[in-house]
Amino acid sequence: MTKLPISVCLISGAEAPRIGRALASVAGWVSEIVVVLNEEVNDGTAEIIARHGGIVHRHAWRGFREQKNLVQEHAAQPWILQIDADEEVSPELQREITAFFGGDHERCAGASFPRKVWFLGRWIKHGDWYPDRVLRLYRKDCGRWGGTAEHCAVVLNGAEKRLRSDLHHYSSPTIGDYLLKFPYYSELYLQRQLEEGARWSALPVIVRSAWRFVRAYVIRKGFLDGYPGFFIAASTAYATLFRHTRLYEHHRPSSPPCPPRNSR
Repeated sequence: MTKLPISVCLISGAEAPRIGRALASVAGWVSEIVVVLNEEVNDGTAEIIARHGGIVHRHAWRGFREQKNLVQEHAAQPWILQIDADEEVSPELQREITAFFGGDHERCAGASFPRKVWFLGRWIKHGDWYPDRVLRLYRKDCGRWGGTAEHCAVVLNGAEKRLRSDLHHYSSPTIGDYLLKFPYYSELYLQRQLEEGARWSALPVIVRSAWRFVRAYVIRKGFLDGYPGFFIAASTAYATLFRHTRLYEHHRPSSPPCPPRNSR
């Protein structure tokens, strides 16, 4: 198979249990695999990357956006395909990317595709989680990661091709893994709100949280995904409430008031 002029780029922490699936989905048909690995990782992730022909660069953690731009700087090919350790290029997406390099790549600066999540034993095909279209394939000189610390994305300078096949996402093996992400992302959001001088107001938070459930479960037909669809809609609404309430908590006293002195 002729290898495409693509550098697959990943950032990774301790991902030995699952990074092999991501690497196997791209090995053999791309020209290069480059991984920026956190400095302290020693769980065998580096050895798994090497077995799949990947090149490892170790760097201290800088945040998602900065780390994704950093790994791109190590790439030698003119095209970048960024995936995460918990993702997998489906066979259908591989074929569509190969077809893209039959001529469309000369007219476009990048390509996006939907991302489909495996959660609670099934593929999620509705609601807020699908189609979660992401732009991950782009010319190195035309794309760079921007956005906020908690929601970064590629900023593309040029035309985008919209592919139809799915990138598979195995983000949360259990509900516990999913819920553990809430505090981390809420902290990033809180810091951004404080930097922007945001003010907390109850009514917008309540309305926004309720709207997230209605949008995910009813308007975007999350109910078609069965109980997992309901859980996703409800937990998304809760995540919104949780994230915004961090600002309320920040401005409250951290300790109870002192008890009044006994009168004599």
